[in-house]
Amino acid sequence: MASSSHNTFDGSNDDNFDQYFDQQFDQYFDQIVDQTFDNLSIHNGIQEEKRKKRKKRVYIERNRAEGDVCLWNDYFSETPTYPHNLFGRRFRMNKSLFTRIVDRLSNEVQFFREKRDPLGRQSLSPLQKCTPAIHVLAYGNAADAVDEYLRLGETTTRSCLENFVEGIINLFGDEYLRRPTPADLQRLLDIGEYRGFPGMIGSIDCMHWEWKNCPTAWKGQYSRGSGKPTIVLEAVASYDLWIWHAFFGPPGTLNDINVLDRSPVFDDIINGQAPQVTYTVNGRECHMTYYLTDGIYPRWTTFIQSIPIPQGPKAVLFAQHQEAARKDVERAFGVLQARFAIIKNPAFFWDKVKIGKMMRACIILHNMIVEDERDGYTQFDVSEFQLAEDNGSSHVDLAYSTDIPTNIANMMGVRTSIRDRQMHQQLKHDLVEHIWRKYGNNN
Repeated sequence: MASSSHNTFDGSNDDNFDQYFDQQFDQYFDQIVDQTFDNLSIHNGIQEEKRKKRKKRVYIERNRAEGDVCLWNDYFSETPTYPHNLFGRRFRMNKSLFTRIVDRLSNEVQFFREKRDPLGRQSLSPLQKCTPAIHVLAYGNAADAVDEYLRLGETTTRSCLENFVEGIINLFGDEYLRRPTPADLQRLLDIGEYRGFPGMIGSIDCMHWEWKNCPTAWKGQYSRGSGKPTIVLEAVASYDLWIWHAFFGPPGTLNDINVLDRSPVFDDIINGQAPQVTYTVNGRECHMTYYLTDGIYPRWTTFIQSIPIPQGPKAVLFAQHQEAARKDVERAFGVLQARFAIIKNPAFFWDKVKIGKMMRACIILHNMIVEDERDGYTQFDVSEFQLAEDNGSSHVDLAYSTDIPTNIANMMGVRTSIRDRQMHQQLKHDLVEHIWRKYGNNN
């Protein structure tokens, strides 16, 4: 049998074994750490070399001065290449209105002022900055779609669009997205009475704008029906397609009633800031104006719906006239989407705030175009009402002060009057009789 004296690690020498084991473990651990560190250093070195070899962004000399000259010769010179009708079709407005917008932006917005860069080169002209913004809004194109013609890159076009939208809202929003003044209200009341609806100042409805790049976490909140996320616009439009009220932002899962609960459409009336109005229907004096709506809206004093299943000639005649007049807001939505395809197409922006600014700017531009062109397409001559002011029963009290301080009791009383179903039924009955007396003999 072999002798155990030749075994270095016998059971009686535990201290020597522990010392030997510790030495071997430390050597192995140090070897592994050194090898790992060397591998990481080599990997980082390779990555650093790749980063150094990576190409920088290529600079493209677009010769933007050539694009400015081409744009000027095509549309703004004394003898332009394209006539006025093509300018109106491509820019969605008359040349005089567009140049007025460009002049205002170039004078009051720093971004649109023409200046020189540190190398002494002339910057883009105001026309070059405003034209791509209008084209993106009008055609819904990608940001680089105007690169070949106007010599603008994608990021520059997007910057022009965002600053253009901001400038339109800040410079023209107070004037072209305002609540009706007493003069505006008198004109709307005269037109409404001429059409058979005394006290009517417009029609109200909602439309949806699809949000293609809606965040995944929000899609359930903004999707309904078709399964595509949308954002709701509530609007009030008059006979000339002017949009007087725009409330944009509620998620697409809400119906018109839910949107109305969030809407500020009646805040002026509740706060006592609306002008005092008087009109007569069927021999009865009224003081609360109203909107024409479809059947989903509640039976309030401020809403007049059609009769779903009219029984008798009076109800049939009323339904025909109400449904014809209520189409004003539907026409306004159609014209707004036809003028600005960015609203008709799905929204590609991620930021909901930017989408809201796009919608607001398009509505302001729409109202500016309406003011510039409505004399050529409206069916009513406003001068007839201005020359015969005393013939109608609708009047706005210009002496009524809207600066009267309000309290909670008055506000709740006005709110109750707005939602009074009995007053709604009485007003609707009087309108049926009024329209029958005015148009019944023609049938």
